[in-house]
Amino acid sequence: MAELYVGSYAESSPGPYRERASRLAGAVVWTRTAVPGDAAPVLPDGCMDLLWTEGRLFVAGPDTRAYVSGSGSDVPGSGAGGARRYAGVRFFPGSAPSCLGVPAHELRDRRVDLAELWDAGQVRRLTERVDAAADPAAALEAVAVRRAADAEPPDPRLRAVVAGLSTGWSVASTAQRVGWSERQLHRRALAAFGYGPKTLGRVLRLQRALALARGGVGAAEVAVVAGYADQAHLARDVRELAGVPLGVLLRAR
Repeated sequence: MAELYVGSYAESSPGPYRERASRLAGAVVWTRTAVPGDAAPVLPDGCMDLLWTEGRLFVAGPDTRAYVSGSGSDVPGSGAGGARRYAGVRFFPGSAPSCLGVPAHELRDRRVDLAELWDAGQVRRLTERVDAAADPAAALEAVAVRRAADAEPPDPRLRAVVAGLSTGWSVASTAQRVGWSERQLHRRALAAFGYGPKTLGRVLRLQRALALARGGVGAAEVAVVAGYADQAHLARDVRELAGVPLGVLLRAR
């Protein structure tokens, strides 16, 4: 299922971008080079990222709307300059909080310096190590792998929540199938994904719709297959979550 969640930067970024599967289950390691004026919308995908750019480690929390990256605003303390290299580890939905040690809802729609979450001295040493690495992406991945190995693994039922909502289960059906009450599901979803299951379902439905549309499926059929009431519902949801019409997203691809 990871292919549903790895495209936020790739699908919108005009700068050179590469990605590969991570050693962490379901995660993706990516690299990107941003140049001045390169402002790419990062679409909501239910994920969180551990990111590096030269001299800084930070975290991208779960988004509820499109986030414009590449202008420097997504890097705490960064300013204008030339091309900037980025590397990131995009965690599978629900798996980042146990690794990072912070509930997802505390980082919702935020980009936060890692030193605000971990020991500042440790983060400084890690930053220097990644900066000096011949392959910063591999060095960043190693940080995440070591951290995950020392952390309590996420509840496996969270993957069932993602799988269910991705295929169009209702919130009530999802809660029943994983053995939680709807109240429990909402509380656990806030901590794991950053928002409740209804919002998570909308975000995953958006990603499903985009995958269909980019595969050549017409908008009317996308609406039906992805679970929208009709094509107008699809259009409204895409504009609300992505900030632009579906056609603009497809042309940007």
